Amino acid sequence: MNVVVQIQENVSLAQHSTMALGGPARYMTDVYKRDDVAEAARWAHEHGDVAIIMIGHGSNIVWSDAGFNGLVIVNQIVGYESYEEDNENTYLTIGGGEVWDSVVERSVQTGLTGIEALSLIPGTAGATPVQNVGAYGQEIAQTLVTVEAYDRHKGDFTTIAASDCNFAYRTSRFKTTDRGRYFITALTLHLMKGNPLPPFYASVQTYLEQHNITAPTPIDIRQAVIAIRTAKLPNPAIVHNCGSFFSNPIVSEEEYEELAETYSSVPHWPAGDSGVKLSAAWLIEQTGFKGIHDAETGIATWPQQPLVLVNEHAKNTAGLLAFKQKVVTAVQGKFRITLEQEPELF
Repeated sequence: MNVVVQIQENVSLAQHSTMALGGPARYMTDVYKRDDVAEAARWAHEHGDVAIIMIGHGSNIVWSDAGFNGLVIVNQIVGYESYEEDNENTYLTIGGGEVWDSVVERSVQTGLTGIEALSLIPGTAGATPVQNVGAYGQEIAQTLVTVEAYDRHKGDFTTIAASDCNFAYRTSRFKTTDRGRYFITALTLHLMKGNPLPPFYASVQTYLEQHNITAPTPIDIRQAVIAIRTAKLPNPAIVHNCGSFFSNPIVSEEEYEELAETYSSVPHWPAGDSGVKLSAAWLIEQTGFKGIHDAETGIATWPQQPLVLVNEHAKNTAGLLAFKQKVVTAVQGKFRITLEQEPELF
């Protein structure tokens, strides 16, 4: 069989991570169409069943210093197809390698609502279902219809309905029970024509009021989110970071009430049947880790958002993980709450 995909060897993974850390990939290839994915999987099988992982921009990945002893597939599959079912309902089919923020931008420019609050989230479209990305009151689970993916178990492509993705807060089957099984090549979203409906996330609502916007369009919400994110989050293209490094913890009603007895001002939100969601940023700030510059590890917390860990001059991933543990230990010691890392470690 003639190999179509081009395989590189010993490629630095620091170049494929917005944290700019990590050892080498034993093998790496770019895929530009779905058949390339199947070809890459066959190549890996024929070369001793080496481990495989598919990535986008590396904005939600922490690579180990040992690197990845297998094949890294870089998703470059583009595509943006729109189908208008009627005057209200529109379906978008997006290539997994599309830049996510470009997808959001194109959708709002045509008057579609449903993902405008997910503006400026780094990475590719194919990564969004993995951790059920969400921000400012929206998450991908609310608009996703189907996922097209290569199933490594079956050696063929399959379509997975959103209802079968096991979505929960910042997670899915692609991150848990089926981690590594599927390589997402495309997704279909169901968006609506018209303006988004309130209530809006508190900071978004404040922006609208400050700008005297009473009937916001999808573009208005996008502009609000971009302004808010830009003010408090660093650009990973300029400052090495993976975005929010910790997920907001979810605790039981009893645990929240016990915490509120001492800390009545703790930010919190309902988390459905799961309990109460707490602000990880607030918890970190209360331990004194906001705006910290750690000379020992070379890692810092962003001054405007302590959820973001920044690589200032770290020499390796070990330093990042050591600093992360300092934060986790501090929050655990003060609040008896264990923060969970959001970026995946490979």
